Amino acid sequence: MEFITSREELRAHYKPASEGSLRKEMRRLDHHSRNFIANCPFVLIGSSDENGNADVTPKGDKPGFVAVLDDFTVAIPDRPGNNRLDTIENILVNPAVGLLFLIPGMDETLRINGEARVTIDDGLRQRFAVEGKRPLGVIVVKAKAVYMHCAKAFMRSRLWQPETWQPRAAMPTLGQILKDQIAFAETAEATDRRLADAYRETMW
Repeated sequence: MEFITSREELRAHYKPASEGSLRKEMRRLDHHSRNFIANCPFVLIGSSDENGNADVTPKGDKPGFVAVLDDFTVAIPDRPGNNRLDTIENILVNPAVGLLFLIPGMDETLRINGEARVTIDDGLRQRFAVEGKRPLGVIVVKAKAVYMHCAKAFMRSRLWQPETWQPRAAMPTLGQILKDQIAFAETAEATDRRLADAYRETMW
């Protein structure tokens, strides 16, 4: 198997980018970007550490859970999770991040590339409180590039079309997967019950 090793070789293999795909990139959040974020319940954060080891983490909540602080800045609450802190630790040593915002049923997505920092500012955490519970931290991203991404990937995958979804029972539960992967002493059913309890008790 041969691999492409230079930008020149890559660009010779692909067609040039269209003028529109280049011109659509903005440096600030316009009213369409703000509206997309206000209606978005889910965002993916791509980051990497100082050695280039990459990570992508999902963040989700009710639509509008990501706040636009100004024309260049968004803030994402860090709700309770598994405390691996992969993304946050990456940001501390390498602030470059890529965000992908998704709205269910909409094939187009919003992309923001920029630099992130992590804050535990009391006022900002309180702004994101749910049921009296504040996030442990907030990821603040200063945008360098903002643009809409076309629908082709979602159209090909038919991601939002329920008739294409396989039954959930066709895949093992997380408890079953973890039992096989890390040899939990408890049964898969017990793991699933424990996870369900944790989801109910520590959502926010």
